[in-house]
Parts: sequence; structure tokens; C-alpha cells
Amino acid sequence: MPNALHSKLLQATRRTGTGRLTEATAFLQRMLQGWAPHSAPAGHRGPTIAAATETIAAADAQLSPSPRAGFGTGAGRWPVDGTARPPMPEALRGLLDQVSHGGFQPSIGGLAYPSPAEAPAVVPDGAQFLTATFSNQAGSRPYKLYVPSGYRGQAVPLIVMLHGCTQSPDDFAAGTRMNAVAEEHTCLVAYPAQTAAANCSRCWNWFSTGDQQRDQGEPSLIAGITRQVMRDYEVDPQRVYVAGLSAGGAAAAIMGTTYPDLYAAIGVHSGLAFGAASDMASAFAAMRQGKGGGAHRTAGAPGPGKGQRIVPAIVFHGDRDTTVHPRNGHEVVAQALTDTTLDVNSHPNVTPFSRPIMTPLR
Repeated sequence: MPNALHSKLLQATRRTGTGRLTEATAFLQRMLQGWAPHSAPAGHRGPTIAAATETIAAADAQLSPSPRAGFGTGAGRWPVDGTARPPMPEALRGLLDQVSHGGFQPSIGGLAYPSPAEAPAVVPDGAQFLTATFSNQAGSRPYKLYVPSGYRGQAVPLIVMLHGCTQSPDDFAAGTRMNAVAEEHTCLVAYPAQTAAANCSRCWNWFSTGDQQRDQGEPSLIAGITRQVMRDYEVDPQRVYVAGLSAGGAAAAIMGTTYPDLYAAIGVHSGLAFGAASDMASAFAAMRQGKGGGAHRTAGAPGPGKGQRIVPAIVFHGDRDTTVHPRNGHEVVAQALTDTTLDVNSHPNVTPFSRPIMTPLR
């Protein structure tokens, strides 16, 4: 299926996730007007454009009555608190489920984020935004490295930034503006890149057991990139950090758990705790409702022993997140504090700065 059409279907999926059902249906109708209804080519899997058009028409028939007064502030927009949202028409649900679960293209549903239009990165005089690759027994991954103009060979901090699904290092650098931060504070920023060969949506495989182990899979590649930068540049080993968004946030939690000797702290934005899932089915369950029962460490990642440093974590998670349940943010904090179940809101060692601050994202 053309990438442009798949991207538009993902946008429609996000609209349904926030209760904007009528808007999602109208969006899909406008989109499909530009595609000729034709039969599927040989070897094609999933519905044809013609079938998708019929599906949208059926969904529109179910959504045609105007929303009742008081349900939201805009046409086709419903409350996001889940208290008065109408059921999604089965026709629309079926199509979008295929988008998220593989009918059109396999994907970790909802963890894809729109990428900004690619434009050449603005690099100040004296700074560099370099492209490199790291390889080991687990494979290879490209990465980009920002070297600020103030770097003169002195020991500086290093921040490893892990992008979300469908993103690239350039997307993530532009969206987070971390290069500007690096320029201001004179630190290095590395952006490992997930490849389409490893995951068709370029998600980090945080839900795969083989990618949750020290010195194996993707953790070994991300740690290898970190160490390669530390070999090539003067880096303060006490100030090496890893942070990520969504799937990248879940990967950052894995890195903090499996490499507590390498990273001084982690940052997790809308991510999940280490061990939240072990396969695709449990990944969707964790995203919908959190793992539940507190955060536990699992095989391959020993918890902090006597005298071993616990890796601090800063967590950002919207309390109205309909893609990754906010409970996951609490579980990341709980896991950063201890290897046993705890109530993060009543734990005496949780300061106001480390307690999850659940601020609505609008």
C-alpha cells in the first residue's frame, strides 16, 4: 500500500483515539476520493481501496445523526474523559483495526507519531551534525551525533535520544530541539535510528524479549552507540543519559534497567516500564491499561543490589493519554525506585520532582 495512504490512515486512527469519530470518518472520505477504487493487485493482502470506501460509507451512516447537545465543543468532537463517548461504529473500527494490526501494514497501533516535513538541519558555525553507524553481533544501526560549537575536547555530557515510531533522528532532533539545548549547554546528543528492516514502523522493539536483555538485541546496539561516542569524544562518564518518546521511552526504560552502570539517569515521555510486555499481544494490553500490579523487574535485568546505584528517572505522561495508559508512567517511576511493588504516590522517598505530574496535554 502506498506510504502516503498508510500515513493518512494512521492520522484517522489518532482522531478516533481522541473521540473525534465524525471527523475521522469525514477525513477518510476526503482521502479516498483521491484514490481510484480498483481491484487488489496480485499478492495484495488486506482490503482494496474500493472495500475501504464501502467501509467508510457504512461508518458514516452510523455517525450521521448530530451529536447530542453538550457532547464536546466542536463538530464531531466528543469528550476525551471516556464518560460520554459513543461507541465506535463497527465498520470504522474494523478498518482502523486492520491499519493498526497489520491489514494494511503491521504496526504497534497508536505509537506512530506524525513526522515534521524534513528540512536540512540548521547547524551553527563550528557545530556538526554527523552521520555514523555502529555494528555488533546483533546487527547495525545508523545514528546521528550533534557536536556543539563549544566543544573543544573538554569532557562534556552525552544525551542519547530515542525517537518514537515512524520518526527518524532528524525528525526527533527537529521536534525536541535538543540540538539547540546542546548548543546552549555544550553537550553531545546522539540519536540512534531504528530501521524499517528491524521494524516496519521504525518502532524500537521494546516488547520483544530478545530486545530487553543486556548485551543482546537492540539494548546492545544502543549501548554500543553510546560507548562508541564515548570513545570518539571526551565524555564525562558520570553524565551520560538516555531519554525517549513513546516506543523510544519504553526503550529508554529498558536501557536504564539493563545498563545502570552506563547511564546516570533516564527520561521517559509517554513510555512504558521495563518488562511491561513480552510479545505483541501483551504490548497492546500494556498500552491500553498498563501492566498492573506495580512494576517488577524480570529476567535478564537484576534489580539494584546492596550498594548498587538506582538510576533516577524523570517521567512525562499526560493523564488523558488514550494511546499509552497513564498508569504506565507511574510504573516507570516505581521501577526506578525499587525492584518490588510499591505505591509511588505514598512512598516516602518520592519527592515532588520524581512523582509523576499528570498534566493534561491539549
